[in-house]
Amino acid sequence: MESNFPVVDMGLLQTEKRPEAMDKIKDACENWGFFELVNHGISHELLDTVENFTKGHYKKCMEQRFKEMVASNGLEAVQTEIDDLDWESTFFLKHLPVSNVYEVPDLDDEYRKVMKDFALKLEKLAENLLDLLCENLGLEEGYLKKAFYGSKGSTFGTKVSNYPPCPKPDLIKGLRAHTDAGGIILLFQDDKVSGLQLLKDGSWIDVPPMKHSIVINLGDQLEVITNGRYKSIEHRVIAQQDGTRMSIASFYNPGSDAVIFPAPELIEKTEEENKLKYPKFVFEDYMKLYASLKFQAKEPRFEAMKAVETTVNLGPIETV
Repeated sequence: MESNFPVVDMGLLQTEKRPEAMDKIKDACENWGFFELVNHGISHELLDTVENFTKGHYKKCMEQRFKEMVASNGLEAVQTEIDDLDWESTFFLKHLPVSNVYEVPDLDDEYRKVMKDFALKLEKLAENLLDLLCENLGLEEGYLKKAFYGSKGSTFGTKVSNYPPCPKPDLIKGLRAHTDAGGIILLFQDDKVSGLQLLKDGSWIDVPPMKHSIVINLGDQLEVITNGRYKSIEHRVIAQQDGTRMSIASFYNPGSDAVIFPAPELIEKTEEENKLKYPKFVFEDYMKLYASLKFQAKEPRFEAMKAVETTVNLGPIETV
């Protein structure tokens, strides 16, 4: 079944096959919430370097710590399903509005430099993709970037994860099922060890590992702004008994004070002002709610934001 998984060759966007590539992106956004990019403009050499540094750093600085955590929680011996933790070892990097790449402990300087370079390239790719989505949606160029902007620009950060071999993958998830709260997510994942799955038509489908590709998925904010034309899709990571899976997910999100609401052009004439499907809210407020409800369905989050809506002054945002 996974052979249908949408793979988009960005090289085709510069050729007479552009309409086909744009259609493939549109179909993926409407029906999958995920797609895989090849010929995305980030060099294979840079991707290999990022992978080598990330795997080396895990072995040197993270692996032992993870084993100690497993031992102290007695996780090798669990008999029943664990639903309050994930079998993953992670650290976070922030790029926008302000980078912390040089403050995060335990990273080699060369690794920091490489991750900064990688983040810049991913940021450009994210903004390029947002404009391709605008084109498909009939929104003016730059609309989505502007919608994310807030007073200080978008928020952009990277979650660097390793999913070590797990003795009880049926009882402990690598990462429990969830939708992503933010905007557009760009994932550079292991090409040998699989584990990422998305929920489509009631079945879990593998996102196939593919060398040098970048996997794209859409977050809750794009579902709101597109008024539900595009959906954020539930996904999870299945822990594997063999091999450590590397996952570097970069989140291009709205700024914390950005006001998020459905694009007026995408609201059907039949939807009355007071019966809109999606709420209007400040991104930071949504994130506070998401922090406690991440592993639950997104619909109650949208409903909760509607309840808040009437009490929030959503006029123009003042910048101090």
